[in-house]
Amino acid sequence: MPRSKAAGTSSKTVDRAAAADSATTASLAVSPEHSARGRAAVLSKRLLDPLPEPARLGLAIALSFVLDLAGQALLTWATNDELANIARRAESKTEIAVWAVWKIFGLALGWLCGYDGYDLAALAFLSAGPAAYLTSVFYGVRLVTAGGYLALDAVSASLPFFLLRKVSGPHSAAPNVTNREIVVDRGIQILTSLLAGFVYSIVLFLASRTYLPNTLVLHFEGILTIRPAVDAVFLGLENPTTQILCLLFGIAARTFVFTPLVTTPRTAEEEKEIAEFDPVRATLGQTVAFNLWGFTNQTKVSIKRTAVVMASTAISTYLRCALAINGIDSYGAGVYASVWVTAALMTGLSLRYVGSA
Repeated sequence: MPRSKAAGTSSKTVDRAAAADSATTASLAVSPEHSARGRAAVLSKRLLDPLPEPARLGLAIALSFVLDLAGQALLTWATNDELANIARRAESKTEIAVWAVWKIFGLALGWLCGYDGYDLAALAFLSAGPAAYLTSVFYGVRLVTAGGYLALDAVSASLPFFLLRKVSGPHSAAPNVTNREIVVDRGIQILTSLLAGFVYSIVLFLASRTYLPNTLVLHFEGILTIRPAVDAVFLGLENPTTQILCLLFGIAARTFVFTPLVTTPRTAEEEKEIAEFDPVRATLGQTVAFNLWGFTNQTKVSIKRTAVVMASTAISTYLRCALAINGIDSYGAGVYASVWVTAALMTGLSLRYVGSA
């Protein structure tokens, strides 16, 4: 009898599993589009679930390198190697290693920080965008060529994450996400993107009307023109390329900073900790710790992500100027990178202010 009961239980379990599979199949067959997407998601899940995290990360890095190399070869052919006139070829294995290590570090950091494909695409654009702006505006490279290489950076960094990691709740606008109504509101998306783009444009305008022209003349040997910096107009009204790129910078900043910030839930524990902190009775160590990191979770998210954008922008822009473009010395590369680092900082602060309102 016990065996018969166990067999009956096992039979019921199998029947339930079969019914669940049938229900899943039926739900995926609602329409050809949904069926294809659903089956692809199920297949991807079955293939990737057995893989441990280190294996997925290694696969993402390898795929990113393959996409990058293949894309560069394709763009070189499609643009008749337009960048050859300004490109600086790697002079040693050390320089090649620096590029490889930086790319691996960026991908590994994104993976360990839990970023998804949208995060990687936005971060890659914010990091590689300053060099694309420099070559297209000041070195005479066609916008379509500079944009093609910029798009390649974003795709090679983000596509492996789209394939190997689920899209996060904030970017997928999952029903249980905090402040979902803010994330999906088109008006808010447009306004926050315009705000971030406006900040980038203002910082670039101020730099162009002060120290940037002299830096370009003295430290960017072989530059085609500095006229766009000398004649810079508020909001980049004199140059459509500036307007387009600043708007794209705004969209990327909103994606990377604002969306995760505003969807971070505020907990009762953090409110309690902030309310209970007494600066009179606290020790020096407690006071320093509270002033440095005694913020809400939303503020911590904005600080971390803004810091990541600043660091990634600084390193990527410096390397692309000093190691990839002819005639730019280390000082000039550093000064040019500082413009965009400042823009990233001011944009992060602006989005944090809006997100806390």
